Amino acid sequence: MADPARARKVADRIKVVVAANLESLIKDPDLGFVTITDVKVTNDLQHSQIYYTVFGDEGQHAKTAELLAKNRGRIRSLVGRQLGIRLTPSVEFFADAIPESAAAIEDLLREAKERDAATAAAASSAAYAGDEDPYKKDPVDEDAEGPSADAEESVDAGR
Repeated sequence: MADPARARKVADRIKVVVAANLESLIKDPDLGFVTITDVKVTNDLQHSQIYYTVFGDEGQHAKTAELLAKNRGRIRSLVGRQLGIRLTPSVEFFADAIPESAAAIEDLLREAKERDAATAAAASSAAYAGDEDPYKKDPVDEDAEGPSADAEESVDAGR
């Protein structure tokens, strides 16, 4: 079992190598605008998972996924040459769901902001159903001794 820190370093190096050489390695005009977002390598350095996003529509996503799957061996060979480690990890490509997740979160935040604004507008025109302070209070008599004077007398009596 390898060190997890080494696995992270290998993953970072794979990310740089693949991102820098992808267009020159796959010379197909159907390859979309690909961004390598993340690479994960198992601790034993045997398998790597490369996450990517593609700018474009669903057709562009499908073509790019097909081209990446078709050229996995060439990409793995490049990674092996560039890394210079004993065993080259296998390469798998996964479409990253970050853009879709980010868009969904943005929609939820926008909806929450609209609801907050509606609640604030309703609260600004709201009025109390009864008195502002519904609790009855006894009037305070300033001439009478308060509980602090009684407490001091009981302390003195106890000595």
